[in-house]
Amino acid sequence: MRRFHLQPGGALRGELRVPGDKSISHRAVMLSAIADGRSRITGFLESADCLATLHAFQAMGVMFERDGDALIVDGLGRDGLQGPRAPLDLGNSGTSMRLMSGLMAGQRFDSRLVGDASLSRRPMARVIEPLTLMGARIDGQEGGRAPLEIHGGQVLNGIDYTPPVASAQIKSCVLLAGLYAQGTTRVTEPGISRDHTERMLSAFGVRIERQAHTLSIAGGQALQAGDVAVPADLSSAAFFMVGASIAESSAIMMPGVGINPTRRGVIDILSRMGADIRLHDERIQAGEPVADIEVRSASLKGIDIGGDEVELAIDEFPAIFIAAACAEGTTRLTGAAELRVKESDRIAVMADGLSQLGVEVSVADDGLTIVGRGAGTVFGGGRIASHDDHRIAMAFAMAALRAHAPIEIDDCDFVDTSFPGFLALAAGAGLQIEASEVSS
Repeated sequence: MRRFHLQPGGALRGELRVPGDKSISHRAVMLSAIADGRSRITGFLESADCLATLHAFQAMGVMFERDGDALIVDGLGRDGLQGPRAPLDLGNSGTSMRLMSGLMAGQRFDSRLVGDASLSRRPMARVIEPLTLMGARIDGQEGGRAPLEIHGGQVLNGIDYTPPVASAQIKSCVLLAGLYAQGTTRVTEPGISRDHTERMLSAFGVRIERQAHTLSIAGGQALQAGDVAVPADLSSAAFFMVGASIAESSAIMMPGVGINPTRRGVIDILSRMGADIRLHDERIQAGEPVADIEVRSASLKGIDIGGDEVELAIDEFPAIFIAAACAEGTTRLTGAAELRVKESDRIAVMADGLSQLGVEVSVADDGLTIVGRGAGTVFGGGRIASHDDHRIAMAFAMAALRAHAPIEIDDCDFVDTSFPGFLALAAGAGLQIEASEVSS
């Protein structure tokens, strides 16, 4: 078991090169694998999650090779994947399992999607339901959880579907299945969610129509290979945005970070709290907006967060909670029940950790209230259990910048699932962090 050890205090300074976007890296591998021709992916995130997606497609006959910093993918075409000889092990990656469920539902062969203990606890009924309506046959475990047995050779039909929650993973799953369906598949979003899938499908030559909140995709379309430049991951940058905001005398620059409007909620929320965040050289890179992000230390204030803001920052809330604890006044989050079904119950786990470090927190079913402590030291010392959740571990690492005693964080093995190199980058920026291997 890996444990982080953090000494209190410090500041973050310098230029930080954050690794590639996890969400876009997943989609780049999936779509290039079923495209006609050779694709070139730069900026691919070599994290455990994204490599699980890559290895799954290798098991279905897709060839990958390295060309310097680029990943070269020889696509097999929409109907060219081959039946795997063993279950497809997706590790800890919920994105892989939910999106690939849509792709696998349209194949001629059977497939079995498996994952680790954490992934096997997460809800998959939310993708099984629409796929079943389309004609797929999927057998899951109790409660619709993995492993998933997906029966090939089924005739899929386009449907009109409104997901119960705004979710990029559900939407993407249905759209990908729609490539293999007869007729047109329509997804009407109940709220705003990430649009990486539809952007990338368009970049690969697939026609997608949007009318108001409804996306339509006609079945049978072929994908054409192309170049994909993956921007730096805003979700990974968020930890350093918070760290630089709360630590006195901090000033950082992070070049080439994705600022997709369906992802930039953390920028808007922190800015409303008073963070000094500046975007430089805004530009479009392979269909995705990117910018160089500058962050300097600032005095934060508590705010109310809810509504559409939640989905636009759903992965960044562990970091936002640390900022809220350092703000002057109270921060209230509502409408965030989705946080309870991530890699951990992020509402409960963050509340427990904050309380252990001396922050006043109250919990509701769909959110929590944090009483910020304002200027000066905010956090006490202690040992935090991250519950194998990479974002919990990285969020509490930033808390050490405003602590008055050392902090230890257990169960940090999964940090590499989203942010390989976090430890070295954080230490180089000024966080007083080390790691050790301890017996479980």
